[in-house]
Amino acid sequence: MLSRAELPWHIGNSNCYPRQGWKDKLQIDNVESVAEHTYSTAIMSMIYSDLHKFDTEKIIKMALLHDLSESIIGDLTPDKISKKSKHEKENLAMKLILSDLPNKVSKSYYKIWDEYQNVSSEEAKLVHEIDKLEMVFQAKYYCDKGYPKEKLRSFFQTADIEIKSKYLREILSKFLE
Repeated sequence: MLSRAELPWHIGNSNCYPRQGWKDKLQIDNVESVAEHTYSTAIMSMIYSDLHKFDTEKIIKMALLHDLSESIIGDLTPDKISKKSKHEKENLAMKLILSDLPNKVSKSYYKIWDEYQNVSSEEAKLVHEIDKLEMVFQAKYYCDKGYPKEKLRSFFQTADIEIKSKYLREILSKFLE
């Protein structure tokens, strides 16, 4: 169990955890961190939520929580672990992270986390799609830095398949041209 004193350390350490997909596909060491990704996803989620009249507080919490488990288990990529195993590890890590918070707060955060994990609300669908859009922004950044587009193609393809929102697809289309 994490103590309340250790929780900020784990959260702060997410800036030390690289986004593993970039490392694996591009074979570079200095890639976007989980914290950088989470921050970008949260900002984009907040703006979209305000523009489209979602529950912005809930959206921001969901975006901030969506990869928090990676502060314990690291960024597990789909080619290295089954989706089911990944969800189990993430759920255990999240329970550990939230275990020493007051019960009311812990339950509230875990409910939002679970909603995200199970894509069981419109907010969860939105944050999942924005998560993929942020990935495209990062892929474009690496393309512009000279990394081969062939190595980045799967990131663009995944986003093209998973982003359904008309508004987000309009943004995505500018990156797929």
